Amino acid sequence: MNERFFELKKEKQDRMINAALYVFAERGYYHASTDEIVKAANISKGLLFHYFGSKIGLYAFLYDYATRFATLELTQNVDKDENGYFELFKQIVSAKANAMAQYPYIYLFLKKAEEETHPEALAQISERRDKYRRIMEALKERADITILPPHFDYNRLGDILEYTIDGLMTENVKGENFRADLFLEEAEEYVDMIQKMVLA
Repeated sequence: MNERFFELKKEKQDRMINAALYVFAERGYYHASTDEIVKAANISKGLLFHYFGSKIGLYAFLYDYATRFATLELTQNVDKDENGYFELFKQIVSAKANAMAQYPYIYLFLKKAEEETHPEALAQISERRDKYRRIMEALKERADITILPPHFDYNRLGDILEYTIDGLMTENVKGENFRADLFLEEAEEYVDMIQKMVLA
């Protein structure tokens, strides 16, 4: 990519990034159209290609940017000493909400990229994707499962929490007038409810 992209006003950078996140999250790499992206960003196609060269150039930049941004939010919002099962999960959700305040589709994009199979896209993101997976796995492995009832299937509990928050995230982001703070408030209510059910 052309590093001069970062010399643009932040508002214009974010408008282009958010447009690309949205289209790639909705369509995946192969079916995403640069025409849709430039329309959503309200820029010319010439400008898009000036900074990113091609659709794959844009996709590679976007995945690297999204994972770095998400990781930074995790670093800033998750206490390095926290290992409480539900508290750790809530801090991760808080980090996600902070990222989504600036880039609403960032996690839907990352989720779609997890399922990406197109060879051209995989060649660009596979190494970074593996690194991001390891970061997320290491975070979850910190959770203290000894607080859970004996013989409790903590893997399924993790799935329940993930599916609940992912569904809530999708519903909120695709709704009108998305607000990250309201998503976080609702997400924490669900986590608290599940915690009470498990530890009752």
